[in-house]
This record gives sequence, C-alpha cells and structure tokens, in this order.
Amino acid sequence: MRIAAKILISLAIIVLCTQIGRKNPSLAGLIAVMPLTGLLALLWLWSDNPNNYAMAVDYCRGALWGIIPSILFFLVVFLCFRKELRLWMVLCAGFAVWFIAAIVHQLLLRK
Repeated sequence: MRIAAKILISLAIIVLCTQIGRKNPSLAGLIAVMPLTGLLALLWLWSDNPNNYAMAVDYCRGALWGIIPSILFFLVVFLCFRKELRLWMVLCAGFAVWFIAAIVHQLLLRK
C-alpha cells in the first residue's frame, strides 16, 4: 500500500506540472526542477530507512552535484530548440550530454 501512495503522490505532482505548463510553461519548468521531487525522494528514502543519516547525507550529496548534469541537459535542449531542431534530435542531444555528465558525476562521487 505504501508503494501505491508513493506512486500516486508522485504522479499527481507530474500531472499538476503538465497542467500548469499548458497555461504557463515557464512556471511549469520551475515547478518541475524545484526541490519538490528531491524532497519527495528524500522523504520516501527516510521513511524506508529512519534515522539513517549516512544515507541521507549521501543522497543529498548526489542531488547537489547532480544539479550539474541537469543544468547541462536543459542548456543543450534550450540551445537545440532555439536552432529549431526536431524534437527527437533535441532529446537525443540533451540526454547524451546528461548521460556523459551523469557518468562523470558517479565517478567523482565514488567513495
């Protein structure tokens, strides 16, 4: 039952964001990248592992440094859309850059 609640709450936020995006895309973008998603994940992790501070610290460290690959993804997508490239090209370029940055992220954060 807990997993269903997690899925429903997370799904509700995504749907809300897309509905807002119809009227105000920049606000939807802000909501999509705000700490709300990270907060939910942290709450779910904490509820599954209460008082595990080491896990919380590692999660926060990964999220903090994970901002960089996300910024690179959106920068590439932004630049590709400005060049009016096709959606599949935009997404492939964005995810390729994000994937490379995510690999570097994981290599740098290894203990």
